[in-house]
Amino acid sequence: MVETFTEADVETIEHNGTRLVRVLPRHDGDHRAWFTRNNWALRASMYEHGAVMVKNSGLAAQGELAVVAEEIGGNTLDYNERSTPRSRVTGKVYTSTEYPADQTIPQHNEASYSTNWPHNVFFFCALAAASGGETPVADSGAVLDRLPAGLVERFAERGVLYTRTYRKGMGLSWQEGFQTDDKDRVESYCRDNDIQTEWDGDVLRTRQRRDAVITHPVTGRKVWFNQAHLFHVNALPEDVREGLLELCGEDGLPRNAYYGDGTPITAEEHRTITAAFEETTLAEEWSTGDLMMVDNILTTHGRRPFTGDRKVLVAMTQRVS
Repeated sequence: MVETFTEADVETIEHNGTRLVRVLPRHDGDHRAWFTRNNWALRASMYEHGAVMVKNSGLAAQGELAVVAEEIGGNTLDYNERSTPRSRVTGKVYTSTEYPADQTIPQHNEASYSTNWPHNVFFFCALAAASGGETPVADSGAVLDRLPAGLVERFAERGVLYTRTYRKGMGLSWQEGFQTDDKDRVESYCRDNDIQTEWDGDVLRTRQRRDAVITHPVTGRKVWFNQAHLFHVNALPEDVREGLLELCGEDGLPRNAYYGDGTPITAEEHRTITAAFEETTLAEEWSTGDLMMVDNILTTHGRRPFTGDRKVLVAMTQRVS
């Protein structure tokens, strides 16, 4: 689909089944008009390749990100049922996950633990890091293809059970996770979204079963779509994991993941899944002003460590039926 772009130099890069379309606009300075003229090409390239990066996009004002995201991807979403800390910048534009600069954020399909996951995620680099800080991508179908058939079959049949414990001072509180101070509103949201709840004073424990393998509604492609490896206790550094288990016990961990029937996901299975992501991950260096858009079903994203200041903004969208 990339040949349908107008006023642009286009290149596709690939690594072990993961593809990213790199687009450098050529226009008279009216970047908004360029995006409008190339609306369909951008959307089609996401369906075809999963990820598109527009270099030197011309976007400047923070509100422009939401406008372009809606024009290409559909209605922008609030960031509810949070699993990581973020800040609202303006409207429905947020900072990317606010983890320390020396940490890696593993590959994941955004909010795949939720029933309200976005179809597309738009990343705008307002300030590139001095070094590092890439937002790598990995093809969800390529990940699926690298996993053992038996493991895929078990996950496809049972799904993933995500467990969370919300408490202040350890991970996210339920107030931050659900963006409300009202327990009744939390209960209402959880009932509507098939989440089991258990309260212990001001501590909330939740359990929710979600699919692990899904089919893209437009392309028909079957993909690995979950955060089992990211929620799993083995995703934590060993010292942190041991400390949390000693302090909270397995049932009190801020988050964990099992097979959908509650069967443990073994350490070896966790390593196998993580390796499949590592083998397929592709990272393009950010420059200030770049815009990357991903189909959230077809493509995962993460974050590499960085030095210096870094500011990447995010808008998430859902297509209108």
